[in-house]
Amino acid sequence: MQKIVFLDRQSLKAELRPPSFAHAWTEHEQTRPDQVVERLQDATVAISNKVPLRRDSLAQLPNLKLIAMAATGYDVIDIEACRELGVAVVNIRNYAVHTVPEHAFALVFALRRNLIAYRDDVLKGRWQTEQQFCFFDHPIQDLHGSTLGIFGEGVLGQATAKIAQALGMKVLFADHAPPKAAGVDFVDPARVFAESDIISLHCPLTPESRHFIGMAQLQQMKRSALLINTSRGGLVDEQALKTALENGVIAGAGFDVLTQEPPKNGNPLLEITTPNFILTPHVAWASTQAMQFLANQLIDNIEAFVAGKPQHLVT
Repeated sequence: MQKIVFLDRQSLKAELRPPSFAHAWTEHEQTRPDQVVERLQDATVAISNKVPLRRDSLAQLPNLKLIAMAATGYDVIDIEACRELGVAVVNIRNYAVHTVPEHAFALVFALRRNLIAYRDDVLKGRWQTEQQFCFFDHPIQDLHGSTLGIFGEGVLGQATAKIAQALGMKVLFADHAPPKAAGVDFVDPARVFAESDIISLHCPLTPESRHFIGMAQLQQMKRSALLINTSRGGLVDEQALKTALENGVIAGAGFDVLTQEPPKNGNPLLEITTPNFILTPHVAWASTQAMQFLANQLIDNIEAFVAGKPQHLVT
């Protein structure tokens, strides 16, 4: 009988159907790193969204055969240790193909049309003092005819591009080393930084991509440009972004992710209170529909592995 332990059930607000095979199911709302070994001692299957599973813990779990990620990203897992110890890792694919691009564009629309600034003005009574029907304190920019630069041409990057094209925008995908998506035209990253009115990040966090956008890259962007990150914290040097926003290097930014989440030790971006910066708490993925899709695929992945036909393998 399989023994399944969900380490951070609180991270998934969706119904989970019982797996179709004989099993014992245990779930914990949250799990600290120092609780991992105890809670997985007899487990054959571990489910994790954000709970780290590192070599020192994995080495103490001889019964563990599968780590089923309740997410697409798996940077919290020591993949090399899993390979050495014979632990399979599977993740979720294509579940956020609508919700993340929609959230990215929610940030874009709010920033390009200065919705936060205008809302703040109305709450402060600014409109009530006007002699005419409206006021124009903050610039409003259309998206039609502007250029969107995208780093990451996976399903999320391509879905974001489709929305942009439907709005009459030009799309530039940043070139990178193989493998590359078929049917996507790539341009030099320097051109993406220089020509884009908006840059949207949809790439994984790796040692190579960490802080790949710093002050040097921000200074290559238009002063009127926006930077959107609904991908991973750590892709952007957050202190450099704060400095850039304070000094008008770029016009604004919309982020859904931070390097450390939750930011209990503070973060430079939490100090920004101007309406040209919007920060949301890593919820771009979390539409009701997307979470249920994720929950269904999570159980599909576990059932497929137990049936000897694993899918969505990372290792």
